[in-house]
Amino acid sequence: MFFSIETSGDIPIYEQIVRQVKLAVADGVLSGGQMLPSVRQLAADLAINSNTIARAYQELQNDRVLEPLRGRGMVVRRDALARCTKARNTLVADGVRRALADAIAGGMTRDELRELFEAELAKQEKQTAPLHAGDDSCD
Repeated sequence: MFFSIETSGDIPIYEQIVRQVKLAVADGVLSGGQMLPSVRQLAADLAINSNTIARAYQELQNDRVLEPLRGRGMVVRRDALARCTKARNTLVADGVRRALADAIAGGMTRDELRELFEAELAKQEKQTAPLHAGDDSCD
């Protein structure tokens, strides 16, 4: 699994990892029973403190997304999909709420918002189309 960490952002690194794992489960990139890299391996790969990875894994375990396999590491729980899908939807809804509040406070009209939304949606679909090419799970 590939993580994209923003070290200078407002979101703590451990929270970025938690979000990315939940989004990957919701999207089907990670599935139930799949192993995650060890704390040491992921810390080395991302060049961040292993305590940060351990904190993210602990939160994911508390959220019932991951479970430990004795002597092997962390694995995605087989029943994590629904929780991760709900978390993804909440995360996206929060972002939309914030963006709408900013847009309305800035005086944007409904028509301007719709136009912007449709343009951005088309742009995102075009950018992600190659990632899902040949993926018939969305049909």
